[in-house]
Amino acid sequence: MAQTRWESFGGLTALRREMDRLFEHVLGREPSPLGEAAPAIEVAETPEAVIVKAQVPGVSKEHLQVNVTDTTLTLKGDVQEDKTREDTNYHQREFHAGAFARTITLPTTVQAEHATAQLRDGVLEVTIPKREATKAKDVPIQT
Repeated sequence: MAQTRWESFGGLTALRREMDRLFEHVLGREPSPLGEAAPAIEVAETPEAVIVKAQVPGVSKEHLQVNVTDTTLTLKGDVQEDKTREDTNYHQREFHAGAFARTITLPTTVQAEHATAQLRDGVLEVTIPKREATKAKDVPIQT
């Protein structure tokens, strides 16, 4: 049976998304495809590594920055705005432009110095090898 990690703020995150959608609907705007500066992510764990995937459509690798520590991953990026033509009359514009950032806590300690990242088809995949588990050591008591 597969185990799922309990997210203590999962309900609050879902509530925030629903409230954002409600306000966007009331204000007559469509929600941002990048989810208000927070790209959608997946965090998976294999016996050897932690794998983080983030949806970053329309963002080139030159406009992405990934920072990994022993316990966190931070993703920053910038969606460049398309050049608008003065002779074009837009009837609807929903493309998001601007900076975004997301920091997540990793499920286990990792070897940040060995992390790799690949960007394919609008999905960034970061693979980070796990750090060896710290072994318990018996400590003799001195008198």
